[in-house]
Amino acid sequence: MKKLTKQKYIKYHNDGSLWAKGFTQDGKMTGNWTWFRKDGSKMRTGNFVDNKQAGKWVTYDKKGRIVKITQMK
Repeated sequence: MKKLTKQKYIKYHNDGSLWAKGFTQDGKMTGNWTWFRKDGSKMRTGNFVDNKQAGKWVTYDKKGRIVKITQMK
């Protein structure tokens, strides 16, 4: 039986600033993920289960205030 290992995943905007960070497992998004704007402010956070959005997803404005909460199935 193949053991699945979690791997840290980081992606950058073309200008080199952080765009997204999270984890993959067997090539699929898993666990908590965070996306960022080019100015470095947090844009969205959420959780993946087997490459699908799950649970509470939160969208933030540039000052870090919550502007939207979406409950995924």
